[in-house]
Amino acid sequence: MAKIVTFGEIMLRLAPNGYYRFFQNDQMQATFGGGEANVAVSLANYGMDVSFVTKLPTHAIGQAAVNSLRYFGVDTSDIVRGGDRVGIYYLEKGASQRGSVCIYDRAHSAIQEAAPSDFDWEKIFDGAEWFHFTGITPALGPNVVEICRDACKAAKANGVKISCDLNYRGKLWTRAEARAAMTDLCQYVDVCISNEEDAKDVFGIEAENTDIYGGKLNKEGYKSVAKQLADKFGFEKVAITLRTSISASDNDWAAMLYDGTDYCFSKEYHLRITDRVGGGDSFGGGLIYALLNGKSTQDAVEFAVAASALKHSVEGDYNRVTVSEVEKLSGGDGSGRVQR
Repeated sequence: MAKIVTFGEIMLRLAPNGYYRFFQNDQMQATFGGGEANVAVSLANYGMDVSFVTKLPTHAIGQAAVNSLRYFGVDTSDIVRGGDRVGIYYLEKGASQRGSVCIYDRAHSAIQEAAPSDFDWEKIFDGAEWFHFTGITPALGPNVVEICRDACKAAKANGVKISCDLNYRGKLWTRAEARAAMTDLCQYVDVCISNEEDAKDVFGIEAENTDIYGGKLNKEGYKSVAKQLADKFGFEKVAITLRTSISASDNDWAAMLYDGTDYCFSKEYHLRITDRVGGGDSFGGGLIYALLNGKSTQDAVEFAVAASALKHSVEGDYNRVTVSEVEKLSGGDGSGRVQR
């Protein structure tokens, strides 16, 4: 079985119950999540051998984060222990025309203050076939950019495929900082994942005649975006998720996967959203699973989009679905009927 390694920050998520606003009452739900951790959990749920790498404090909160991953069968043996705090993010889920709000409290987290010498990438990549990271991780600081570069170089030296979700976060770094760092890191990447905003924010590449805020997406324009990305960096594959945001509660969701020859568009799903955080990560996890299991370009994007569509119905960052559930949806059964 292929071994997959993901690297990034896992955070404590604090969120009001249901669709309450911040401190509408005095209770918050405490769970864990983070881009690469979410991908690792998806892959573990699909029966894959997956390891998540980060740095976490040795105290009870750090251990709780580790335990949340172990629950799903994610290998945590390469997590470095040390530092003083676990990053936090506060989430207020939106509904109807009120958008969701995310507030970060992650400065001076253990992974943000990690050093390149903390990670033995030769050991971590022993027996690995795939490495995944996102643009969120190098956004934590120049030291983490260096750690990501070391990881990519070691992965390449060991013949490991690399995927990256661009995931631009304007609250963490500027577009100029993102472009400089990601231009460097993307030279190592084989499979790039982006959305209708990331390619523009990071590299200035955008689809024509698209209004992401007005709910108008020109799918044909993304063929040009994918080809420009592939030509610029030599990516083997470029996946672009396509979200038409009707409101915070209702989205249309699809994706395109370009393999250097064919542009394969998935079917489009109309989503009534329970929790959209982790939706892109569940797409990434589904895509990695599909590609490692030899699915065609069309079947791979269908599997990844179906996996992500299901995640929008699941509370929390982690996607708690199985291969059979994803294949049932990708195969055309989206009725939501009771299973008896």
